[in-house]
Amino acid sequence: MIKELTHKEYREYVEKKSPKSRVLRNTIRAFIVGGLISVIGQFINNFFTSRGMDIDTAGSLASIIMVFLGALFTGLNIYDDLGKFAGAGSIVPITGFANSIVSPAMEFKSEGYVMGVGARMFVVAGPVLVYGISASIIAGIIYYLLK
Repeated sequence: MIKELTHKEYREYVEKKSPKSRVLRNTIRAFIVGGLISVIGQFINNFFTSRGMDIDTAGSLASIIMVFLGALFTGLNIYDDLGKFAGAGSIVPITGFANSIVSPAMEFKSEGYVMGVGARMFVVAGPVLVYGISASIIAGIIYYLLK
C-alpha cells in the first residue's frame, strides 16, 4: 500500500532529494565565459579593422568566424562541456545559434544526410529564424507606413 504524505512531509522529501542550487557560482561562471566569448569576437573584429577593413566588413567577418568556431567546437564536443561548465554564459547569441543548428544535425546524422542532418538541422533554430524574419518584416512595414 502507498503511504499518503502530508504537504509538510512531501516538501521535506523534495528538499532532501533536490540538488542544492549554486546561484552565485553559476552566475560568475556564466558571466566570465560569456564575457570571454564576447572578448574573442571583439578581438577578431579589432584585428580586421586594424588591417584597414571598414567596420561593416570587419563585423561581418567576425560574425562568420564566431559562427564557424561555435559549429566547430560543437562538432568536436567541446561546446557541450563548455555549456555544462558555464550554463547560460555559453549561449551568447552568435555561438549559441551555431550550436543550436549543429547539435540536432549531429544527433540525427545516423538517419542520413537528407532526412537526418538536412531535415533536423533547423529543429531548434528554425522557429527562431521564422519569428525573427517575420518580426523584421512586420517592423519594416510599420516603419514604411509611418514614414
